Amino acid sequence: MITARSNRATWSAALLLAAIMSTIAFSSIAKAEGMSASKPAKPAPGQRDGQVHSLADGQFLAWDADIELWVEPVTFWESYAARRGGITFGWSFEYPAYEKAREFDTLMIQVDSGPCLMEFFHERWRRANDVRRWGPEFNEFGGCADVFK
Repeated sequence: MITARSNRATWSAALLLAAIMSTIAFSSIAKAEGMSASKPAKPAPGQRDGQVHSLADGQFLAWDADIELWVEPVTFWESYAARRGGITFGWSFEYPAYEKAREFDTLMIQVDSGPCLMEFFHERWRRANDVRRWGPEFNEFGGCADVFK
């Protein structure tokens, strides 16, 4: 015979089991997405193209509004340039002749400290971030701090 008391116990056990199962399911999803108790969840979506999200290790990600994902800075630069027709002068250790460059042409300059996306703007090469103003972190990333040395 089922009584109200045994019915409450059955419901309590069912709720406890449901809580355990949802915790296991969440843990599986979190693990699949690279989250854990020691690793923070993914940042919320960005508000604008090139928005910077700083990470605990001092690195940062940039919001690529075209694909709606946080990406590494070089990946962002490549995506930004691709949307504008590609990196005009490719990756290089040298700047092209000024007579060959046109307004808004791009170049991924390679210096000892790494790459930096450059954009030809107002008759000279500038860091793309100085033209686009994504975030100050870009000017310290890769070779951007050293491109004019």
